[in-house]
Order: sequence, then C-alpha cells, then structure tokens
Amino acid sequence: MSKINHVFNYPVTRVDDQIDIYHGISLPDPYRWLENPDSPETQIWINEQNNITFKYLEQISVRETIKERITKLWNYEKYGIPFKEGDRYFYFKNDGLQNQSVLYTLKHLDDTPTILIDPNTLSADGTVALSSLAISNNGELMGYGLSKSGSDWVEIKVRDILTGKDLEDHLKWVKFSGISWTKDNQGFFYSRYDEPSKGNELEDINYYQKLYFHKIGTEQSEDILIYHRPDQKEWGFSGNVTEDGSYLIISVWRGTDPKNLVFYKDLTQENSPVIELISEFKANFSFIDNEGSLFWFKTDLNAPKSRIIAIDTDNPSPENWSEIIPETDETLEGVGILNNQFIAEYLKDAYSSVKIFNLDGTFVKEITLPDIGSVSGFGGKRHDTETFYVFTSFTVPSVIYRYDLLTGISRVFRQPEIDFNPEDYQTKQVFYTSKDGTKIPMFITHKKGLKLDGHNPTYLYGYGGFNVSLTPSFSIANLVWMEMGGVYAVPNLRGGGEYGENWHQAGMKFNKQNVFDDFIFAAQWLIENNYTSPQKLAIGGGSNGGLLVGACMVQKPALFAAALPSVGVLDMLRFHKFTIGWAWCSEYGNAQENEAEFKLLYGYSPLHNLIENTRYPATLITTADHDDRVVPAHSFKFAAALQKAHSGENPVLIRIETKAGHGSGKPTTKIIEEIADKWAFLVDILQI
Repeated sequence: MSKINHVFNYPVTRVDDQIDIYHGISLPDPYRWLENPDSPETQIWINEQNNITFKYLEQISVRETIKERITKLWNYEKYGIPFKEGDRYFYFKNDGLQNQSVLYTLKHLDDTPTILIDPNTLSADGTVALSSLAISNNGELMGYGLSKSGSDWVEIKVRDILTGKDLEDHLKWVKFSGISWTKDNQGFFYSRYDEPSKGNELEDINYYQKLYFHKIGTEQSEDILIYHRPDQKEWGFSGNVTEDGSYLIISVWRGTDPKNLVFYKDLTQENSPVIELISEFKANFSFIDNEGSLFWFKTDLNAPKSRIIAIDTDNPSPENWSEIIPETDETLEGVGILNNQFIAEYLKDAYSSVKIFNLDGTFVKEITLPDIGSVSGFGGKRHDTETFYVFTSFTVPSVIYRYDLLTGISRVFRQPEIDFNPEDYQTKQVFYTSKDGTKIPMFITHKKGLKLDGHNPTYLYGYGGFNVSLTPSFSIANLVWMEMGGVYAVPNLRGGGEYGENWHQAGMKFNKQNVFDDFIFAAQWLIENNYTSPQKLAIGGGSNGGLLVGACMVQKPALFAAALPSVGVLDMLRFHKFTIGWAWCSEYGNAQENEAEFKLLYGYSPLHNLIENTRYPATLITTADHDDRVVPAHSFKFAAALQKAHSGENPVLIRIETKAGHGSGKPTTKIIEEIADKWAFLVDILQI
C-alpha cells in the first residue's frame, strides 16, 4: 500500500517559563502546566491532539480490516484457573468479547456453574473492573475490590455467595492491597491510605499505608488498626493469614525494591504484639507456609536465583535458619505446598519448568509440561491432591490442565478454540551479545517459511526492569501482527528477573544504560541477521517499557522506523512527584535528593534528551486520562516536546484514551481499538 501523505499541523503547545534548579543546575520545564490533566487548557490540548491522531488513523484503509480480524479472533471462550475454597470451585470466564470476565462458582466441576459476579453489569461501558478477590475459608463469603476507569484506587465490598447479595460492608481508599480472611470467616485484613485531597485523587502522592482488620457487618470507621509506621512514610504492608489460621504474616515493602521485611502476629492470642522476624531490608523473603512455629520462605538472601529456607520462630536467629532447597542454575520463581510437598516453578532461559520436592528438600520429580513455554497456577491447600495450571507459549493459547498429584497425570480441563493453526508459526530462541559482551536471550516468532531478506516488518518488544520476567505467552494482537507477515521479537533484557536478582540489578539505577544497550543490540542483531532493516523495524513497550522505547528512540533515532511508547515513564526528573512514583526511586534513583542520580537520570530521561531539528522515528504515544500509576503528564509533556523537536514528515502523535488507566481492567472494546490503531499505524509507516 502507498504511504499516506499527510501534513501534520500539531497543536501549538503553550510554553511556560518554569525553571527548576537541580544541584545548582537550572533546567526549564516549559510544559509543566500539562501535569494537571483536568484543567480546561489541558482538556483542550487533549482534544486537539486526539483529533489530529484519529483523523490520521481513520485514513489508513486497512485499519477497519485489522480491527475486524482482531475482533473475530478475540471472540473465543477464555477461562481462568479454577480454585477452591470450602466445598466450592470458582473460576473466571469470558464468553469472547465481554469487556470484563465473569466469576462463576460450582460445587463439582461437571455441575452447571452459576454467576457470582458479572462486572459487565456494573457500568455501561465496561470501565468498572474486579481488581481483587478473596473467598472466606468456608466458601460462603467473598471480599472483592472494584476499580473504576482503570484507577489503582479500589473499593472493597462483601458478597454472600449463597444468596448472591452484597452485604452493607463498603471500604474505600484501598490501594496496593490484598484481602485475607481470618480462619473463623468473621473478617479480613487489608491495607489502605488516608483519603486524598478533593479533586486530586489521581495525582496526590501516596504515603503512610496502614494495615487494618475489618469485621464483617461493621462500618469502616470501626476497623481495627493492626500496624502502621508514622516514622516510615514509604512503608507498605501486605497482611496474609496462614493456612492454619494461627498467624498473620506481614510483608513490609518499600517502593518497588524486592527487598522486604517480615513481621508476624499470633492470631491465637488476643492482643498479641506484632513481632519483627526479618527487620532489615537485606533480601526478598516470600512466605510459603508453616508447620506450627516453623516458617518456610523463598528467599534470594545469599542466593540471587532464590532458594527455600526454614525459620523456627522459637529460635529465630539467622544462625538457626536451615536451608531446605538450595539455589540452582535455574531461577526459582514461585513455590507452594500441595500434597504435603513443595511445588517449585523455575525459569530456565526464560521458559518454565516445575519440580516437586518433599518437605525435607529431597527431589521427587519434574512435572512433564506440554512444550517449551510458560506455566502458572499450582494453587491450593496444603493437603490437596489436585491442582490446576495454565500452559501457554507464543503460538499456543492458554490451555488449562487439571493435575493429579497422586498419579502425576495432567488432563486438559479447558482448551480454547481459535481460528488459526499453530503449526503455521514457529518460535526460536537466540542468544546475542550486548555492548559489554553479556549474552542476552531473545525469542523470535513468525510464520514458517520466512525469508531472511532484510525486508520483514518487525516488532521488537521489551521491558527490562523491576525484576519482571518476559516469558512466552500467547497474544491475539501478536497473532494478527504475524498473520500480516510481521516478526515478533522479545529480548530478555537485564533489569528483568529471568536470571535472578543479579540480572535485575544489572539493569537498575546506575546500570540502567545496560537495558537500553541490550535493546539496541537486539535491534542490530535482527538487522545483521537479515530479519529486518531500520526501515522495517518498530519498537514497543509499556510503562517501564515505555521508558525503554523513549530512551532508545532518543539515543538511536535512525535505527528504528517507528516507536510505540505506551503509558511510559518519560520525565525521569519528576516521576517521584506523583501517586506511587516515589516507589520507583529504588529502581531509578532520585534526581531531587541525590546529585549523582540526578546526573544519571538527566543523562537518559527521554523528555530531556530530545534534540531540536532531529528526524525521530514515526511515533504513536499511547496513554490514558485516568492512569494514576504512570500519570499521563509523562506522555503529554513528551509528546509536546517531541513535536517541537522533530524534523521530517514522520508523524509523531499521541493517542489519549478516556476513562482508562494504566491497563489493568481495561475493557475489551478499548483494548481492541487500541491494538487496531497501533497495527494500522505500523502498516502505514512500515509499508506492509
């Protein structure tokens, strides 16, 4: 198809004379006013930007065809992993194109399920989502959290499972919290913040989280404060009741740093104190289960790829800790106890393996998986002999299996039916060398029979941060991209968790440039090996991945034809000023409080490294007006600065979704629209 000839008359974005001083250096921030998303001036700017963007996208003739194909493929039954509480099973299901998945319950797996909650009935446009869920031990009550328009703010309600009716309990100003019931089903623990100032709910910074107990049938004002730290504004608290009901385990977190503290409270004793078990931020400790006073943890203490240890709270000194399962060459991702055995999920070169160990640490066997891919699940209670897991890969949609721990047999519980043939596609893993000589794995997926002639449209996707691992997973969006002849490439950049905490730390703070180098060298490898060329190469990523895209397109503008930064962290000098942004300082640094970190952040901040009269890649920035995780000001300011600096005919546009947030809980209709717009943009730019 021929490329659209379009003259882009970008909105004139007002320039302020705002000057900030960082460690003696004066820096302008001309678009500071865009940090207020609700001001009339910003609203006008949003409308003007969207008008230009959608006018351009609507002219791309294949846009509607792409949308129709995505919609057709998306329309298949999607099941969540079943779980059990009391004598009932629960699982989520989406009929295909429902905006939100529906929660069902049933007593036996072959029964006709009944709807427990359908979030689609809570709003006309599907923008109210179920964000958290916990069933009481007797299977009779459900605590659930609702999020509106993609916000991180959650309201918790309680439903009687037998009647399907809500109780009067209603908790507000909950954020970054689970729900954990007491053994007697009388109430639950949760965490909340103080009510923010009126009108600033989506921007106000979040400090001083508090852990509460809510007794069913009482007002939130009567909730019992279990733990808070007025002297530690950044500490957050996650409270979870042990399976035997004897203890409340309090994991204390500080930002996004994986290092945590562990406290506990004896629930068998009235007014028992909170005991500090792990009182220094030295490593990550993830509670698994307990046998009386013996607590099992997964930890990366002296084991970057993690191991399992036991701590006896009667003799809690570190010299009395015992190692149950030592660290291996594979990264230990998660552990549970089923059939009185450890079920351990590992990552080997970013794909899954699952192993069973006795409680004394002796190896029993490895569970046979269908193929190379990703698994999750294996939930349940200590003595359960059945469990469920889901397997997926780049070419295999999520298949749910029921696993019998006594026989070791996996049987398909639910398998989707989608209008495509997985045998038409192939995935391979390559290892390339980054700038400093480090070997980086990369998955490459495409149609079989691909010609390595350097002309294939390629979408290079990455993240590289916060200990997040990118493992093989199926995506309708990526399938449609590959149907059109596209190559989909995912490198496992440093900063992620694929090879443990050392891999994570190799891509954070003063090592952050490693992540950008890893991504840039992935692009160069694809070009050198004739998969694609700079004229056919697009890059994408969201959130921290949006930062990745922004930094790389600024550092190497000629290497990419197109860039799709989504809900990105793009102003590295002020990210800590909004909502939960301060929590990322452990990952990025703090420009305000540390001069060395200021120089680091200023050196790669996408917003601050744009150069006037530079030809940047064609860019489609995507964000949402209700994103209170990475506030839209990042994308707004970057779009304004990019449009001013850019030289050339390439479009540099911003697409601003309304009544949506960072991505969680986004309605299916909005997801499909956004994917269609992204692929249409790439079809035009890459001339597919």
